[in-house]
Amino acid sequence: MLPGVGPRTLADLIERFGSAEAVLAADSASLSTVRNVGPKLVNVIRNAGDHVDVEAILQWCGDHQVTILQNTSPHYPQSLRELSDAPPILFFEGEIKPCDALAVAIVGTRHATAYGRSQAEKIAYGLAKAGITVISGMARGIDSAAHQGAIDAGGRTIAVYGCGLGHIYPPENVELSRRIADHGALVSEYHPQTKPHSGTFPQRNRLISGLSHATLVIEAPERSGSLITARTAYEQGREVLALPGAVTSRTSQGTNLLIRDGATLIRNVDDVLECLGPLAKPVTTADGRDVHRPAEALLNDRERLVLDAIATEATAIDNIVQTCGLPVPQVLATISVLEVRRLIRRLSSQYVSRL
Repeated sequence: MLPGVGPRTLADLIERFGSAEAVLAADSASLSTVRNVGPKLVNVIRNAGDHVDVEAILQWCGDHQVTILQNTSPHYPQSLRELSDAPPILFFEGEIKPCDALAVAIVGTRHATAYGRSQAEKIAYGLAKAGITVISGMARGIDSAAHQGAIDAGGRTIAVYGCGLGHIYPPENVELSRRIADHGALVSEYHPQTKPHSGTFPQRNRLISGLSHATLVIEAPERSGSLITARTAYEQGREVLALPGAVTSRTSQGTNLLIRDGATLIRNVDDVLECLGPLAKPVTTADGRDVHRPAEALLNDRERLVLDAIATEATAIDNIVQTCGLPVPQVLATISVLEVRRLIRRLSSQYVSRL
């Protein structure tokens, strides 16, 4: 909410003074004691009141059902809280739920081909059907297709704005933004009247990757904002995935380079789910299931029943059979499937445990 102050410095300021309001009220000498705050930035902060009308912002948010979420709130996304440059304040319209911790970002070029758009919609649809929240930036092309695919599946999706929530960008996505708010949330670190400009979009990309367990890039030329999102995902310790494209296609040059340099090649939604590692802590999905690994979303009812009967410590196969009430051959076959999907491990011929 302080123009000209980067998110990391703003976080340091709020940690030092306790709130954005206290930062605005601080004197020059106190501000100068904060890391990376020099005379020029002190002047910007001391005059911020001339540019930011806090009361007007609060009034606008109240009128438009926009929630202001501080990073001290228990509802602030844990995945963002862990970032060194986490925004101290988020504005959002819609609802952020605990199940959104199980999320995958899908990003790509604004100038998508029919192939790219169809793949983005198809993969987002499959992820949403599996209970995964789809994160993107609501830009033209791949982003919009990903949001639309999640909505069509009746799942959840979150759009991270590169401007304030008072500015729909691109303007043709007004109706899509309403649908996203109904199926998830619109999120921004910028106050509502912040206009879109070139510097805000690369900065917001760290939030797209930060909210996600993995970032999937679909169609990106060599110079693309999507590659910035991939880089921030690497820096944040997230998985980076890429959908390959024709070597002759300009829109796939960036994605093919990502694969060459170590990103995981994926072909479909099953590939996405199977390559994701364990979650930091179990996430309760919208239907009430506790998920330890995203790959659990691939399981059918019988596989889930057997997995739920297996503990993280040694579990006897006889006990699994008794708990599930299934014939022994079905339990043994299902255990083999779970082992192949790297959800459990065999400890001996008679014992298994959950990973």
